[in-house]
Amino acid sequence: MSSNTISAVLEKLIRHLCLENFPCGNGSWRSAGIKGAETEETDTLLDLLSCPRSPWWDDTLWSPQAAALRQLAVLRPERLNADFVYSYFTTLRIVDKDVSFVDDGLLQFSKLEELVLSANKIHDIPGGNLPSTLKVLELCANQVSSLTGLVSRPPPHLQYLGLGSNRLGSCEDISHLTGRHWPRLVCLDLSYSEFEDQWALLNALCTLPCLKTLVLEGNPLTLASCYPGFTVDSLPQLSCLDGSWISPEERHGFKGLTEMRDLIVEWASASVSVGRMRGIPDPVMSVDENAPEFPLVTYSYYISYKFLRHQTAANLKLDRESECDSAPAAERMESDSELPSVQNCEKSNTRDLMVHTQETCCDVSHVSQHSTPKLAWSESMDFSDTQTYAVRDLRGFKRFLSQGLQLRIELEKVLSWPAPSEDSIATKPNQTAKEKKSGKGKETLKSGFTKDKPKDKKKKPAQELVQDAPITRVLASVHVPLQNLLRGSHRIDAVCDFGVLCTEPVVGATPTCEKDQGKTMKEKGSKQRGGSGTRRKNSAASKGKGKEKAKNEVDVHKDSKDSVEPDPLTVELRVELEKWQSVSEAQRVLVSDVNS
Repeated sequence: MSSNTISAVLEKLIRHLCLENFPCGNGSWRSAGIKGAETEETDTLLDLLSCPRSPWWDDTLWSPQAAALRQLAVLRPERLNADFVYSYFTTLRIVDKDVSFVDDGLLQFSKLEELVLSANKIHDIPGGNLPSTLKVLELCANQVSSLTGLVSRPPPHLQYLGLGSNRLGSCEDISHLTGRHWPRLVCLDLSYSEFEDQWALLNALCTLPCLKTLVLEGNPLTLASCYPGFTVDSLPQLSCLDGSWISPEERHGFKGLTEMRDLIVEWASASVSVGRMRGIPDPVMSVDENAPEFPLVTYSYYISYKFLRHQTAANLKLDRESECDSAPAAERMESDSELPSVQNCEKSNTRDLMVHTQETCCDVSHVSQHSTPKLAWSESMDFSDTQTYAVRDLRGFKRFLSQGLQLRIELEKVLSWPAPSEDSIATKPNQTAKEKKSGKGKETLKSGFTKDKPKDKKKKPAQELVQDAPITRVLASVHVPLQNLLRGSHRIDAVCDFGVLCTEPVVGATPTCEKDQGKTMKEKGSKQRGGSGTRRKNSAASKGKGKEKAKNEVDVHKDSKDSVEPDPLTVELRVELEKWQSVSEAQRVLVSDVNS
């Protein structure tokens, strides 16, 4: 018998109860009314079973009947036999035991009512290997990919069926969730699976006459705007959906959605809003005062992120036909303006973020990059940018939300130079090779410029500037998890913390430092040639300078302690799913979609 079958795991757990060994069972340790050195009273034997510090204490969480069975093995050991032990269990909880198959050994538990097999490796469950007395079956977090074996001989009295976090979601799976197979089912858990067709699923669930509680959280269909309204109106007998009770007001608000079935399209609509950004250091503070006038440097900032491509009813068919050819080219064009290192990173990210719904390339949904408007620096930059995305591929949307959103802060730097004057452009072609070599042409331009200078002061024409190609750089990026949108939340409000951003190095400071250093070296050399008298003066001066330097260092350290740490770089972000709250809202949205 393989060790990964349910019967093998149960046999091991039952043997670990030691029902025939001390302190249980009929052994020489039982007093039977005669006290001796090698015998124990019944109360003492029971204490050895229940005391947590006892070496005979056992963790019996896998079944509420396990502890009671051990006590019975002390009080009435003669009643224990194999049939009695198997029939004594009504609840079994085998969690995370690497069970891969439910064999017919489970049929020995003839009075079993509750079976929990969560977090195992079960692919298929033969219904014929389940006791007919079963009322609760929990198969959460397994690898079940088909319900065919389970519905071959389903337990007739089953009231609870937990199939969450499995590989279910096909049309065949939906056909097995009907009242013909589960006539007494009260609670059904299909959470975190791959059910996408809400209409087909509700058609099947409508046939369950006793269904009161339904869990669909984490499925692609829950991302649609018509959920949960369409589900609530389609299942009037339902009392609880996704862990929340359905109120009379909610049911009344959704009443009539089923009559709009022909107009409803199972799409998801999500809006991404970027608000204020704070914590960017002032770029002017990093500019050296001795830097040359040109080039003029202009800084602008913007936020970028990737999201699933927006789809509309008009272009959905065209997108599916041309998606495989046009989307990769569009992604390449968007990333051409970036730096080489960023470009390579983005190309790899684009390949990773492509969501495959099926194996055919026409069912591939691509992500597209969006950038907010560029803003000049300020302490608080309000982008107020909101984008709405309509997504038809619900399974791809689920995978995208599971991965999360990558938010980036980018800097665009533009250098501007004075445009060449018309005189210089006209003179340069007439210069001879000899003039170029001797530099006479430059003198002519200079003298001409000097003569016209008074006139320029009177007119003061605006100087034309020529801009270089913009230089973009990613300042910081952060990952924003979006899993809460799959857990029933309709909106995520986040203040993304990018940490403290380091300022750029001072522009134009290096040449000045080099000049000062050269001047110091020259002065040092001249002082060394000055003789011994100069040395004595320098030594006295150096002592005074040393004291002054030490004093300045103390002041610097004091100022650094009192200085305030810079604020972290933060960006306000909101991601919201559109959900219809009433029939009137659904009608308004549908009419606007038709008109657009």
